[in-house]
Amino acid sequence: MVVVVIIGLLAAVVVPRVVGRGEEAKIAAARLQIKEIEAALDLYRLDNGFYPTTEQGLKALVERPTTEPLPRNWREGGYMKKVPVDPWGNPFVYRSPGDHGEYDLFSMGADGREGGEGSGKDITSWE
Repeated sequence: MVVVVIIGLLAAVVVPRVVGRGEEAKIAAARLQIKEIEAALDLYRLDNGFYPTTEQGLKALVERPTTEPLPRNWREGGYMKKVPVDPWGNPFVYRSPGDHGEYDLFSMGADGREGGEGSGKDITSWE
C-alpha cells in the first residue's frame, strides 16, 4: 500500500505540471495509472502466489475472484477501490500470461484501438 501512496503523491506533483499539454498530459496520466495498477497486481501476487488470470481481469483487484485459481489470501477490501479507466475513458487491457512478461497491461491510447502511432499509440507496462 505504501507504493500506491507514493505513486499517488508523484501523480499529484507530475500531472499538474503537464496539464495544458493536452495529449501529453493524458499519456503521462496513463503511465502513472499503469504504475498504480502494477503495484496493486504485485501486492495481489505477494498475497496469493500468482497474478489474476485474463478471465479474472483487473476486477480481481477490487472483488474476490470466484473462478479458478481462487486466491488463498485475498485482502479484505481488495487491492484497489475501483478499476480505473484510462484518461480517454477506456478500460485498461490486462492479459495474464502476457506476451511481454507474466502479464501485459496497457491503455490503447487516444484511438481506443490496439497499436497505433502518435497519440493513438498504446501506452504499455513493458516499455
